[in-house]
Amino acid sequence: MIRRSIFVVALGLQAAAAAAQTATPATAPAQPAPIASASARPGITLEKFEARREKAFMRADTDGDGKVSLAEWTAFQTQRKAKGDPAKSFARMDANKDGFVDKSELDAFLAKRFARLDKNGDGVMRAEERPGHKTAPNQEQ
Repeated sequence: MIRRSIFVVALGLQAAAAAAQTATPATAPAQPAPIASASARPGITLEKFEARREKAFMRADTDGDGKVSLAEWTAFQTQRKAKGDPAKSFARMDANKDGFVDKSELDAFLAKRFARLDKNGDGVMRAEERPGHKTAPNQEQ
C-alpha cells in the first residue's frame, strides 16, 4: 500500500513537471514600481555635496591645522587657476571673521549653497540644478 502511494505521488510529480515544461508561461501581473527614497534617486544629497566640497576645500589646509587661512585659500585658488577674487569667496565662508574657515563654517556655507541650488527643495541636487551643467538653465546661479 505504501509502495503504491509513493508510486502514485512520483507519477503525479512527473506529470506536473512535464506539464510545466510544455505549458505556456503565464505573464506576471504588472506591479507598480517601488517608490524610490531620496537617497536612491539620482543626484547629489547634501551629505555627498558637503563631503565632496570639504575634501577639495581641505586640500588648501597646507599646514594641517584643520582650518584654512586666507593665505592658504589664495594659494590654493591660484594653483587651481580659479576665477574670481579669492578674498571675496573666503570672506563669504569666514562667518566669524577670525581669518580662518573651519569645518563648521564650511558646512554652514555649503548647506546654504546647496539649499539655493536645490531649486525644487527635495533634498537632491540633480544635474539640471547644478551650475555649469549642460542641462542647467543659462542664468547666474
